[in-house]
Amino acid sequence: MTKNYLFDFGKVLARFYPDELTAPYVPQPERCVKIAEVTFDRAYWRPLDEGTITDDEVKAAICSRLFAEDGELGCLAYDNWVKNLAPVEGMPQLVTDLKRSGGRLYLVSNISQKFAAEYKEVAWIKSLFDQFDGLIFSSDHKICKPSGEIFEILLKKYELNPAEC
Repeated sequence: MTKNYLFDFGKVLARFYPDELTAPYVPQPERCVKIAEVTFDRAYWRPLDEGTITDDEVKAAICSRLFAEDGELGCLAYDNWVKNLAPVEGMPQLVTDLKRSGGRLYLVSNISQKFAAEYKEVAWIKSLFDQFDGLIFSSDHKICKPSGEIFEILLKKYELNPAEC
C-alpha cells in the first residue's frame, strides 16, 4: 500500500506567529504586538489565502489602520514575512525521514499568491518543498481549507486514493 502523507504549512511545517514576523522591524514589544495584530489580521489573510485580495490592497488597509510610521513598519513586516519564516523544530527532519522511507509527500495549505511567488527564495522552504510530490496552494484554486473541495482537487490532480493518504 502506498503511503501518502498530507501536510499543512503554517504552524505545522513553519512557525507562523505574527509577533515573531514583525519583531525584526519593531523592537518595542507592545508596539510590535499592536502592529502585528493589524498586519496579520485574519480580515486580510483569509482573502489572501483565497486569492481574492492583492498585496497592495492589504498594505493600503494596514496603513489606514495604523499611524504613519507604524503603517510603514507593518508594510515592511508584510513585505518580508515569507523570508522571516522559521521551521517548526523537527519537521524538516521528519519530512526527510518520511521521504527516505518511501513515502509520498503532499502539501495542502491555505497560502497566498505572495508566498507562492516567493517561497523558492527561502532556502529551507525550497529544500523542504523539493522533497514533496505535490503542492496545493489555496490561492491558486480560490478555495480554502477546511473545504473538502480543496482535498478533492489534491486527490484528482495527483490521482491519489484517499484510503492511502
